[in-house]
Amino acid sequence: MRFEAFRALQKEVRIESDGVSIGGFLAIPENAEAIVLFAHGSGSSRFSRRNNYVASVLHEANIATLLFDLLMEQEEAERKNVFDIDLLASRLVLATEWVKQRSDTAELETGYFGASTGSAAALKASVLTRHRIAAIVSRGGRPDLALDILEKVEAATLLIVGGNDFGVIELNEAAYERLRCKKRLVEIPGATHLFEEPGALEKVALIAKEWFEEYLKRGK
Repeated sequence: MRFEAFRALQKEVRIESDGVSIGGFLAIPENAEAIVLFAHGSGSSRFSRRNNYVASVLHEANIATLLFDLLMEQEEAERKNVFDIDLLASRLVLATEWVKQRSDTAELETGYFGASTGSAAALKASVLTRHRIAAIVSRGGRPDLALDILEKVEAATLLIVGGNDFGVIELNEAAYERLRCKKRLVEIPGATHLFEEPGALEKVALIAKEWFEEYLKRGK
């Protein structure tokens, strides 16, 4: 019931600027106190089932969400664009500007949720944008792809990895050591990269919600 109610409140939007036109889903609960922008990874899109589920959990905590496509259709055909962190980060910066220009979201505290390569894009965008990004959550992310800016990140950053996501765990541990902001690294026992195991994604959503509640909703 939770997910159906969330999808019913989503509305389709388009984010456009300087020849860029990307689609998105915006959901603003009544009495929203913050907004989280989702940066998908590995060629995923605003239709990502996993990220839509996490967004529905945030929605229950009065946190607005924006899920949007980081790449335009013609760009998706080029596989290299999926790993172009500078390009992905620039789209997240663009989406942040779009959010800050809307009357219904401009004053909301802002956070990022990144998955896979989208995590690196979220970290880099938090440094590049002129707006305050209060919190970042990375799910199964590749923060190592943003090593050049990790020490500049100021947003409270939570790295979530699967306990059985070998290789990615080590990359997250190395990136964690480089971060100078408020930070936490959490392993979900038994989970692999996509958190497909029973209950794994639910744990991710709950931990992410608690992090955003702590660092977004009261402006900490």
